[in-house]
Amino acid sequence: MALHLLHLLAFSLLLAVATPIRDITDVCSSQIKDFQYLNSTGLHLELHHPRSPCSPAPIPADLPFTAVLTHDDARISSLAARLAKTPSARATSLDADADADAGLAGSLASVPLSPGASVGVGNYVTRMGLGTPATQYVMVVDTGSSFTWLQCSPCLVSCHRQSGPVFNPKSSSTYASVGCSAQQCSDLPSATLNPSACSSSNVCIYQASYGDSSFSFGYLSKDTVSFGSTSLPNFYYGCGQDNEGLFGRSAGLIGLARNKLSLLYQLAPSLGYSFTYCLPSSSSSGYLSLGSYNPGQYSYTPMVSSSLDDSLYFIKLSGMTVAGNPLSVSSSAYSSLPTIIDSGTVITRLPTSVYSALSKAVAAAMKGTSRASAYSILDTCFKGQVSRVSAPAVTMSFAGGAALKLSAQNLLVDVDDSTTCLAFAPARSAAIIGNTQQQTFSVVYDVKSSRIGFAAGGCS
Repeated sequence: MALHLLHLLAFSLLLAVATPIRDITDVCSSQIKDFQYLNSTGLHLELHHPRSPCSPAPIPADLPFTAVLTHDDARISSLAARLAKTPSARATSLDADADADAGLAGSLASVPLSPGASVGVGNYVTRMGLGTPATQYVMVVDTGSSFTWLQCSPCLVSCHRQSGPVFNPKSSSTYASVGCSAQQCSDLPSATLNPSACSSSNVCIYQASYGDSSFSFGYLSKDTVSFGSTSLPNFYYGCGQDNEGLFGRSAGLIGLARNKLSLLYQLAPSLGYSFTYCLPSSSSSGYLSLGSYNPGQYSYTPMVSSSLDDSLYFIKLSGMTVAGNPLSVSSSAYSSLPTIIDSGTVITRLPTSVYSALSKAVAAAMKGTSRASAYSILDTCFKGQVSRVSAPAVTMSFAGGAALKLSAQNLLVDVDDSTTCLAFAPARSAAIIGNTQQQTFSVVYDVKSSRIGFAAGGCS
């Protein structure tokens, strides 16, 4: 019950209107960069931190960091369940109103769902165009999800509050629903981890559920998707008719995992099997680039094959140093758990022995900084703000020679006005490289060559 109330509180906070910031237009305009010249081909989109006031759908500035950590923990739990292939015990029971399609409501009643990944609080957002003529929508970007969906009118059951208008299929001359006999309908279970269904009018129904009990149900559809001046026809996505939970003010979600229905794979025949991003801090803007990239600027680590979940991006962590000194753990400790790199997880999770050694080493290196009490799941905290404390140089090394040389802002996270904490926690069934450690680095997911690359200074 307490957890349910916490979810409701966080949800109400997400729906609140952020406090206006004086001259914010001028501030944000100065941050906008022309990412069109990253390379000669591909799509280049501006990417925003979820807490940035310049985001087209920011979460409120007064949202307590405990809410962020609560949903981060829900995401971790759902990823762990996916790796363990444990279905959720929760079943949905949708009570549609009299005007709703009986096939939609009836087909989705009491269907056992498998958890996806919690989204909204820790995920970055961008804009995607849909339909003919195209309209822009604010979308969450998620490397841990495979399926793209957005809210659609008439919202037969429910739509959460979003920034901008809800997509109206009737306004697009290129919109089409997808029938139950289509191959893409058969492909849905691998993309959503839930069974597909069929409406009374023979339209394929998707079910996307997430670890914090958020979900989107609706009709599998296809339409022209556009990014800037580039448009591509016959893009398959979900037209959501019941969308409930913690999606912030976004219209929906872009899935970038390894699956034939993900945005990456659907655009790959035209753009290639790779994408690059720079996840910005809350005070800057970054980018998401789909297509070709400059390979010479990166250090690479191989993608690791895993039978646990072939849609996620696995890599191998091989070592860590603090102030130039290796952690006092065996080399095998780093590979004691499978390791995922994920854009939507905020706090990196490490194998317990590695985390303990890191915590002790960072605390020793910062012995001149006063300690603070533990904050939620973060137990290595200090008095002050990250911009005002002296933090040691920390490097995360990966198989193949790739490395992340963490700045203080990648190592620590401010949890309130007077406390900063180590942005790491012990792992459960999998280690996860989160987005705090990735911020300001250019990260390329080269699926064709089965490698992930890192380069410093990506958002500059």
